[in-house]
Amino acid sequence: MTETSTAAATGPRAPITSLTVVFASVIMVEMSSGIIQGFLSPLLKGLTDTLHVTAADLNWVSIAALLASVAFTPVLSRMGDLYGHRRVLRWNLAIVLTGSVLVGLSRSFEMLLVGQVLQGALAGFFPLLVGILRHRTSESQARRGIGVMVAGLTGGITLGLIASGLVAEYVDSPTAALWVPAVAVSLALIITWRLLPESDHRPGGSVDWLGGALLCVGLVSVLLGLGQGGTPGWEWSSARTLGAIAGGLLVTAVWVFVELRTDEPMIDVRMFRRRNVVVVSLVTLTFTFCMIGLIVANPVFLGTSAAQDGYGMGLNPLETGFALLPYYLSLALGALVAPGVAAAISDRLTLVSGSLLMAAGYGAAVAWHSTLWPFLAGTVLAGLGTGFLQHSTRTLAVESVPHDRTSVGSGINELLINVGGSLGAAAVLAVFAARTQAGHVLPEVGAYTTSWAVCAVVSVAGALIALMYRTKSADRTSL
Repeated sequence: MTETSTAAATGPRAPITSLTVVFASVIMVEMSSGIIQGFLSPLLKGLTDTLHVTAADLNWVSIAALLASVAFTPVLSRMGDLYGHRRVLRWNLAIVLTGSVLVGLSRSFEMLLVGQVLQGALAGFFPLLVGILRHRTSESQARRGIGVMVAGLTGGITLGLIASGLVAEYVDSPTAALWVPAVAVSLALIITWRLLPESDHRPGGSVDWLGGALLCVGLVSVLLGLGQGGTPGWEWSSARTLGAIAGGLLVTAVWVFVELRTDEPMIDVRMFRRRNVVVVSLVTLTFTFCMIGLIVANPVFLGTSAAQDGYGMGLNPLETGFALLPYYLSLALGALVAPGVAAAISDRLTLVSGSLLMAAGYGAAVAWHSTLWPFLAGTVLAGLGTGFLQHSTRTLAVESVPHDRTSVGSGINELLINVGGSLGAAAVLAVFAARTQAGHVLPEVGAYTTSWAVCAVVSVAGALIALMYRTKSADRTSL
């Protein structure tokens, strides 16, 4: 029997011409995603003058992209499962490219926001690429591919930071660096147009537009309240903030009710009856709570001058960028070695180890935040653990659903990443607000130590939750 006939007889996967070509293609797409997510940070301060907006207004840039990603993810994921992952990915890249061109052309804050909303469709890249990997490779190859994708995403974030910084520094135009994402996405679209294979499995069915709309409204409302909570006009006790969060939770509850009575739901909520689905979902919430919650706090701490403010490392922007590299490199390394670690010690212990490494890293920050090198060593531990969990949760989220729901399973995980990150950002913001004296721009050092300590506790909680994950042998005997 030939390789082709064997694959056809054993499942929906089909052989591919070159695994290297597929891996290179998914890296290209994920690097473009990372570049978009990383390129804007060095430019934000300059945009206040160029676009005539305040620093507070710029909060809407990240919020717009986050809320758009929540809206795009479930729809693009489901359409990929129904109509072909490569076909939908091409349209997905085209949407993001359109947004990137608008960002490049931006001479007003409003156009920048519209571009950011369309760029938010990049949240569909990962689920669609996972769909291609799962249908066109073996299980072990798909696991390796997911690790490569996480590493590519991390590398793209780093490349985006460096590229936009260099363009802003050496090109005599205040908006030239806004074209960095358009170049990256154009290359990804052109290079991968024919290289990526199409999924050969079509389950049939239709898109649950009502369920998608309800989920979008519910999550967007909740995340808007969390993202804006504590800012002027959005005080935590205000009717606007409480109404957004409570209203969003109510709509989400209605969505669950509707999905349980729909023949072809956008997301089958019955999957959450499975222990492993719940465990992976909760671990995703815990590690993204820390990873995204501290994404602003740590760079600010590194750049704060101990001589002037009593704490911090006093690094300039370029030095801060280099100081963040060990974290990102260790995260990429963790994602790449996670498949081998899981094969050696089991998925459950990989989840536990990742959470404990994160806890150790944040504990090191609490203990040794007055000296640079021990502090950076702590970020390496946290990054390695984060890489373990980035890979493991994304892999297990996909493997817990049927093949015809591959992208939806990955899309659920991407949504949970946004939810966990929003919870973490809201918690850190609340701590910082409580520990900032009136008339001061920066908080007390206790804001940082408290935030690191909270993240260490949350990471330990993630490890305890991970202990409840059932191995495949246990699943066969207990489900």
